[in-house]
Order: sequence, then C-alpha cells, then structure tokens
Amino acid sequence: MEATFSQFYKRTPEQRLAILAETLGLSEAEQQILKHRATQGDAPLLIENYLTTYQLPEGVAVNLRVNDHEYVVPMVTEEPSVIAAASNGAKQLAKAGGITATVHSRLLTGQVVLSDVKVYASIDDWIALHQNELLEVAKQAHPSIVKRGGGPKSIRTRDLGEGFVSIDLVVDVKAAMGANMMNTMLEAIAGVVQNKLHHTTLFSILSNAGDQSLTTATVSVPVSQLADQADKAQQVGKRIAQASRIARLDPMRAVTHNKGIMNGVDAVVVAMGNDWRAIESAAHAYAVTDGQYRGLSQWQLEDDQLTGTLTLPLPIGIVGGATKVLPLVAINQKMAKINSPEDLMKLIAAVGLAQNFAALKALVTNGIQQGHMKMQMRSLAMSVGATPSEVSVLTKQLSNTDDPNEAQARQLLSQIRNNKET
Repeated sequence: MEATFSQFYKRTPEQRLAILAETLGLSEAEQQILKHRATQGDAPLLIENYLTTYQLPEGVAVNLRVNDHEYVVPMVTEEPSVIAAASNGAKQLAKAGGITATVHSRLLTGQVVLSDVKVYASIDDWIALHQNELLEVAKQAHPSIVKRGGGPKSIRTRDLGEGFVSIDLVVDVKAAMGANMMNTMLEAIAGVVQNKLHHTTLFSILSNAGDQSLTTATVSVPVSQLADQADKAQQVGKRIAQASRIARLDPMRAVTHNKGIMNGVDAVVVAMGNDWRAIESAAHAYAVTDGQYRGLSQWQLEDDQLTGTLTLPLPIGIVGGATKVLPLVAINQKMAKINSPEDLMKLIAAVGLAQNFAALKALVTNGIQQGHMKMQMRSLAMSVGATPSEVSVLTKQLSNTDDPNEAQARQLLSQIRNNKET
C-alpha cells in the first residue's frame, strides 16, 4: 500500500483517481461521478492530493433587515430547513423593525508560548520593559499591514501554570482574516525572546478565540406579533423566553440551542469563503466564558416586548486566502453588499439571531419536527430519483404516510410514473 501511494501528492488528479480505482475497487460509474465533479480552475491548488470537488447547495436567505437596510444573504448548507428557517425568522423580525447589529472590536490575538519557566515575574517584567521594542519588531515583520493602518496594537503576558507562559500579541488585521500575518509577527517576536531572554519558545501561533472580534445583534419584537390572539401571543413570548433561559442553565440544552444558531452562521461563513471551523471553535469557547457552557443568545420578555440578543466572536476576513481563489465568493459578497469585514460580521450575527428566533418559536409552538419533516420528505423523494416535476407530488404522498422509508418512496414513485403513462 505504501508503494502504491508513493509520491501521491505529485500525481495529477486523473492519475490519483486511477490509483484509487484500482486499489479500492471503484466502479466505472463511481469514477465518472468523481471525474464529472473535478474542477480545472484553482480548486486543485487549494488542497493537497486534490481528487474532485465536493459540491454543497447554495441558496439565499431573504427578508433580512439589519440596521435599516434590506439584505439577501447567500448561504451554503446541506441541511434542508436552514435557509427556510433563516428567511422565516428574518421576515418576522423585519416586521418588528429589523435587527440592530454592532461590531465591538475587530482584532486578532496570537501567542508565543514558553515552557519550563521558573519565575513568571521575570518574564512579565522583561516583556513590560521591552514591549515597544517587540511591537516594532512585529511591525517590521509585516510592514504592509502597518501602511494600511493596521498592525500590532498591544502585547501582554499570562501565567498558564505548570511553568508555561503565554506572550499574547494583539493585531489589527484590517480586511484580512490575518492568520499568516499574525504567525509571521509572532515568529519574529519569538526570535527576539530567544536571543535576548535566552529562553526557547515552545510554539508561536494565532489564537482562534475571537474574543477581540465581538459582534452583537439585537431585536425587539412586539408580543402582539407572535400570535393572532393576545393571550396566546403572551404565552408564546413567555415560552420563548423560558426556552432561552433553559439554554443558559442547562449545558445539554445549550449545545442544541447553539447548534441551531450555528446552522445559519456556518452557512454564511462558508458562502463567504471563510474558515467555519475557526468560527465554530470561537463561538463554543465564548459560550463557556464564565465557566459553564451556556446558550449564546438570550431572549427576555418585558411587558409587551420580546427582546433578543446574540453576541458572537467573528474573526473573519473578506480578502486573501480562499476568498480570492473561489470565484463564487466575490459574487456572494456583491449579493450581500459586503464592503468591509464589519459588514460581514454584522450580517452573520443577524442571521444567527434570526435563525435562533425561528427555531425557538417553532420549538415552543408547533414543534420543531413539523418543518424538518417536510424538508426531509423532499430529500427522501430526491434520493430515490424523483425528477424536479415529481418531487412535489411524491413529497405530498410521503407526508401522508406513517414513518415513510426508502422502499415506500420507491414504490410511490413507481405508482406516480405508472399513472402518468396510463
């Protein structure tokens, strides 16, 4: 096996496919699917051992109103109900006047970590005395960002315990996500620390914590808007607030609560060519800021208003990396009217809040499964080969079937086609 994959990274995608087909027994039909999805553009250069392009559906959420502007938001996701829920939630919140979103800060933090430190105070004192020198070293390591008005802003130390010390650098990375420039600066600082402190660094790397890139989205919904009847509307508002409170109290519920928020957040992040794993990590770390994992959003009922707030760490960028290599990203940025990282941060937080509102309202009224099942029936219809014209008919029949499965779907599809022929 090792000989088979020797120098595999030097092979062309066609050669890799041939090797895999022979080694793993891929059928001709399977090979054709992989060939059909292959891209001849820049995608093969993005990753190692490129084989094909794995495609995910892209749609748009509509009705989103943020800071008194209307938005169409591209979203990339394979989960059937995400875009529908985002659009539905956005529509209801737009009726209430829309979402207000604010960016608190947009900075990136990185770490130079030392090990085997005997006296933390000696490191802390030295860094304090030489902080200007170290900041200048960081600037010289990446002068182009300084010319654009960004660059290193501050430096500090933290005692991590057990002999580990972190030297933290905070940088304004402007429109980029900033990973590469940050790592370049950190390595330059590490060189100075090693030469002058005579202390070997363990590693130098950015942090995806995102606690210096926070965005808050808020909305206030009149309770009367939640249902046709006043008493029912009040009950819905109360139940949404209670469901939100449970996500603050119970980590088990908080995980699912936050997953629903990230359904919308991740879909926008992917559509905009950013690292959704970094955003996920940052969000879940932020959810445990006070030592217990909690729901990221909060909904509170005050008199005749239901107020929702969502704060997220969003260390994203709109230039560099995949944002320039993937052709769709530029189109998606245009559709969403994105001109700055702050624009994108506000939009992502607003989508997360709209997604959360739609989920909570469904959860405490008709139940979350009603909407999910409708979309799942459509997915089942497509999975058995229904054509676009057959999907709606088959979906309706599956919805009237108790616990439908693939065999039933195939049987119903066959009946639909037989009826057409007769």
